[in-house]
Amino acid sequence: MRKLLTILLVLVANAPLRAHVGSPDVYYEGDAGPYHLFVTVRLPQVIPGVAEIQVRSATNDVQTIQVVPMRLTGPGSNLPPVPDVAQRSKDDPQFFVSSLWFMEFGALQVRIQAEGAKGKAELAVPVPSFARQSLPMSGALRGLLAVLMLFLSLSVVLIARAIVRESSLAPGQEPQPSNKLRARIVVVITVIVAAVILFYGRAWWRVEAAHYENDINLLKPPQAETMLWNGNRLLIRASHDLAMPVVGGNVPAREVKMEEVIPDHGHLMHLFLIGLPAMDRMWHLHPDRMEGGAFAERLPAMPAGQYQVFADVVDKNGFPWTLVGKLELPQINGAGPAGDDSTWSGKSLQDPISDTTVAQLPDGGRMVWLRTEGPLKANVPASFRFRVEEKDGSPARDLQPYMGMAAHAEIVCSDLSVFAHIHPAGSVSMAALDIAQAGLMPGPSPAPDSMAMQMASSRPLPAEFSFPYGFPHPGIYRIFVQIKRAGQVETGVFDAHVQ
Repeated sequence: MRKLLTILLVLVANAPLRAHVGSPDVYYEGDAGPYHLFVTVRLPQVIPGVAEIQVRSATNDVQTIQVVPMRLTGPGSNLPPVPDVAQRSKDDPQFFVSSLWFMEFGALQVRIQAEGAKGKAELAVPVPSFARQSLPMSGALRGLLAVLMLFLSLSVVLIARAIVRESSLAPGQEPQPSNKLRARIVVVITVIVAAVILFYGRAWWRVEAAHYENDINLLKPPQAETMLWNGNRLLIRASHDLAMPVVGGNVPAREVKMEEVIPDHGHLMHLFLIGLPAMDRMWHLHPDRMEGGAFAERLPAMPAGQYQVFADVVDKNGFPWTLVGKLELPQINGAGPAGDDSTWSGKSLQDPISDTTVAQLPDGGRMVWLRTEGPLKANVPASFRFRVEEKDGSPARDLQPYMGMAAHAEIVCSDLSVFAHIHPAGSVSMAALDIAQAGLMPGPSPAPDSMAMQMASSRPLPAEFSFPYGFPHPGIYRIFVQIKRAGQVETGVFDAHVQ
């Protein structure tokens, strides 16, 4: 029986969630030359649709902002069209807003051109473009279009009848019987042709609507198929049960090619296992890819129970995917996490909750969330600032880069409708950001994930850091903030109620 328990096959039980798991908007903070910018890209509900681009400059020396959307890879990725000029706020001269049409699904980028007192500079922000729904047609509009279609069809029939019956007659002359007969024949033929056109037009529309709905489903997070082998070795695959390939363009297929994913923060996969239902345990692991595209991870010591699975990967086009699922595990007897792997356990997340701003760290220090006054609001871009302190309350002096960044954070809603893996640059993946920035630089492209790795040489790190992000909807959230000190990964956990 024990051997059977250790060879455990677990399939995902929950319904697919939205791409990037409930957090579709893109947040990025970085430099365009001498200008420090905070960028928010609010994706439209449907594609084609209008996205809102918000740019805030850290200084008041930026005079104009221009924005343009384009592909991240493939044809057109280096041929930007004419950019749109963002509107500068009359009340806040450091804030610019523009609206851009997003015409296609897949890995896109928004190029931002800033001009001011220090000259011109450019920045590229990767954006995963996907529709969240197909909008239904209202009953009133449907009725109006039906009346117009009937009117146009009847008009075509009457015009054809008049042409055959009366077009060759002199003014005041009565139609001949032969003209009337031909007119009746033409009326019948026209009615049949119009009916055929309407029939095939409706069929074409249904096919297009099905394709669009399919595109929406394609970009939902794939299911994670997991299997426990030899007691503590976890295998992860992307389930292809519902996969439908997409041909052409840079649109990723639902069948994620795991053998072609690229490094992000130095790893091909970031695996998060969160204990359910209390969210009182969390593991951040980095499985290795095996032949054939499956990933494998030798699990550390873990108690038996149910876990939520979130597995982040980035495909070769720069589109980020999060595989999702649920996993039932027996008691795992393994070693402690090492390297970039980490674990945390603590109090349960309960509703109602009291917001927390201080988290104790295993080494005796603490992490403080420097929250602004007032309640947290959904759909409001913000910079979430944190400070790490020593036991005596002084700023920490031994922070090291963690996977190339000052810190990482995982934001999870209590109902699991939101999962976002972010860092001080924002919600974009560093692998996609490398691709986007490579298009701005002359010469050979940098190696994948090079921008994150370049930060590893910046020491010492300051005790304070921040994350640009905005909660997508109201709810109870748990925020896991991860840092590295003296070679050890530490996690501070904060609970928040978002209105």
